[in-house]
Amino acid sequence: MLNTITAAPTTPLPPWPTGYHFYSPGYSFSYEVIGPCCRLFDREQLPWPCCRIAWRSKEPSWRRIGRRLVVDGATKRHPSYAVYHRETNTVMMITLYWIHLEGRDRQWWYGA
Repeated sequence: MLNTITAAPTTPLPPWPTGYHFYSPGYSFSYEVIGPCCRLFDREQLPWPCCRIAWRSKEPSWRRIGRRLVVDGATKRHPSYAVYHRETNTVMMITLYWIHLEGRDRQWWYGA
C-alpha cells in the first residue's frame, strides 16, 4: 500500500522512496516518486562568449575553468525528485521549494 501525504511548508522530510505519492501544495497535481535526483547546471549552456558562472570577463570557450556541471544554486536548499506526473502521464523532474532541507539532509542530497 502506497502512502499519500501533503508536505507542510516547514516540515523537513527525509528522501521519499520510489512509488511514494504526493500532491502539490494546492492539491492541483499528484505525483509518484521515481527517485531522488540532484539538479545540475550545465556551464556549456551559458550564452557565448561567457564561460564562467561569475561574469568576470569574456573568455573564449577553450579557456573554461572548473567543472562543466555544477549544482544549481537555486535548488541547493530544496529536494529534487524524478517523478511521474499522474494527470499528464509524463515523467519530469520537480524541485520541492516548499520543503527546506536541513544541513545534514542537504549534505546527503548535494554533497560530493
